[in-house]
Amino acid sequence: MRNYRYYDAITALFVTTLLLSNILSSAKIIDLGLSLGSLPLVFDAGTLIFPISYIFGDILTEVYGYKRSRRVIWFGFTASVLMGFFVWLAGALPGEIEWQGYAGQEAYNAILGGVTGLIVASLIAYWMGEFSNSYVLAKMKIATKGRWLWTRTIGSTLVGQAIDTVSFFAIATALGVFPANIFLSLIVTNYILKVGLEVILTPITLRVVSALKSAEQEDYYDYQTDFNPFRVDM
Repeated sequence: MRNYRYYDAITALFVTTLLLSNILSSAKIIDLGLSLGSLPLVFDAGTLIFPISYIFGDILTEVYGYKRSRRVIWFGFTASVLMGFFVWLAGALPGEIEWQGYAGQEAYNAILGGVTGLIVASLIAYWMGEFSNSYVLAKMKIATKGRWLWTRTIGSTLVGQAIDTVSFFAIATALGVFPANIFLSLIVTNYILKVGLEVILTPITLRVVSALKSAEQEDYYDYQTDFNPFRVDM
């Protein structure tokens, strides 16, 4: 097994963006006053950072291959489970008297109380979306013989984000995290923003991928890869 200079750093950044997106999604729904016809374009605050995790996912798969990307996806999954458990545990434990006066359990529940349900939705959607994104990119790399990287990063995002966004908001809304009356608005707005950010940041993604391939002396092709998402070996 090869050692890489930047693999661990990218893994840490990937997991960090994932955890931040879960906290922000529970904390606030943003409305900039924009609409698509009669459909208000509102989005959860996690959308500000979550698409970056897909960019890291693209970089991991393109440079290091699907197997190593799969391992990082499972790291993120485990970290999200731990975060969800401890946020729930903190909310379940009794609050100190002075804290109850200036903040209180109701404030905690209003902001972080939905994290547990959100984590459930996020884990299922994340698992489906990230693996779909990585799989599509790896297969497209073989089909294009490594050419036209931008088609792979955008094409895999179109598929992965569609699966992630629809499943996430369907489950989270069913669990009461988001109100049902903005369900469609959240899906449409989040998908547009996530894919749009991927497109806008494509030139940066291409530069980072090129620099990493040169620095790591790696440009992995998944010709013999077992794409079973439940394996975590290298």
